[in-house]
Amino acid sequence: MATCATMEAMKRTSIEPGLLQVFRIFVGIRVFLALVGFRLQSRVPAQQARLFILLVLVEAAFLLIYLTWSWLRKTLGRAYLPLALIYASISPILEQALGMILRQAGILQGDSATAGVWWLTLLLLVPMILVSWQYSFKALVGYIGGIAIIELMIMIPVAIGFAIDVSIAFWAVVIRSLLFLLIGSIIVRMMRAQREQRVSLAEANVELARHAETIEQLATSRERNRLARELHDTLAHTLSGLAVQLEAMNSIWNENPRITREMLEKSLETTREGLQEARRAIQALRASALEDLGLSLALRNLAESAAARAGFKLDLQVPDGLDNIDPAIEQSLYRVAEQAITNAAQHANATRLSVHLSKEDGRLTLTVADDGRGFDVGGSDLDGRFGLQGMRERAQLIGGELEVSSQPGKGTSIRLIVEEVDDPRLDL
Repeated sequence: MATCATMEAMKRTSIEPGLLQVFRIFVGIRVFLALVGFRLQSRVPAQQARLFILLVLVEAAFLLIYLTWSWLRKTLGRAYLPLALIYASISPILEQALGMILRQAGILQGDSATAGVWWLTLLLLVPMILVSWQYSFKALVGYIGGIAIIELMIMIPVAIGFAIDVSIAFWAVVIRSLLFLLIGSIIVRMMRAQREQRVSLAEANVELARHAETIEQLATSRERNRLARELHDTLAHTLSGLAVQLEAMNSIWNENPRITREMLEKSLETTREGLQEARRAIQALRASALEDLGLSLALRNLAESAAARAGFKLDLQVPDGLDNIDPAIEQSLYRVAEQAITNAAQHANATRLSVHLSKEDGRLTLTVADDGRGFDVGGSDLDGRFGLQGMRERAQLIGGELEVSSQPGKGTSIRLIVEEVDDPRLDL
């Protein structure tokens, strides 16, 4: 039920991709053929024939202007396409009726009863295909029936007035309507299947994004719980034992110096063990993506994941094979990029995001830019709101330089420049 509702909403609110381009090409061909016909008719002495071709040319040119004027589409909204289809369907019928009159009068060549029937079929075939492409089977049946009634209402009086066999016009309309119904029903079925696949794909993408976000949140929660348990079982116990030893030392400081010295040495050993545990716990906080993927792939995954969630148009330039970089620099680059991308997604209201990382002459340059609303760099409350202070502190820790460029309404650019320091452990 949800899929059907979504599909119906899509049909009501948007024009199928590529439909207008096909419509414009069809009308453009009509304009070209009318120009050729007008050129050929210019050699014929009958001025009425030239005026008829000129009328066809003006009618086709008007429709082409209508289809290429974007202001009309914005103004008319949902009525834009139906009006164009109605015009493209009724105008050839009126031209056919006028052509019958001119052929009966001998101004145009051909049998007034049959001339132009196949040409009218071709002219009505394209609007019928477009109706099948855009709308439902009920709309297709209504269109074919309506056009048939309009054609009969116009053609039958003309045929009677000029003593033309009415049955020819009637059966031409019936056969054409049946043929259009067969072709149109096939197109409707094909488009319905395509829309269902498109909606299913969109829903699957949304569900996949939600699933990925849930997994990420669950993994983050589990990692925090694990670190909390490790800190409690190691560092907290170490500090508690150290506090007990210091209290005991304080109580016997003057009474037994030898035991006090032994306790002091034991306290120092406990302190060293606690320091090692603290360093290990802090190391565990290092971004796991860097450990598993490396800087290049970790940045790519970070940017692509954020762009998919926020709907950004992503410009990503990250070179492969960034090896032998000091882990502290890797960590700071990754965390600064993470904070800048998070700011763009949550605060900037941006549509485009660019993430560039370059390595040149021993210098690493990370640039994260968006086209969002920007802000006043000199504002007093920016650090707290956008995490700039944390990014500056990370840049200072690795001896880097953080450049922030932004103006209200003109987007934001965060650039971190750091002199590369190779990791000696990777050269062993």
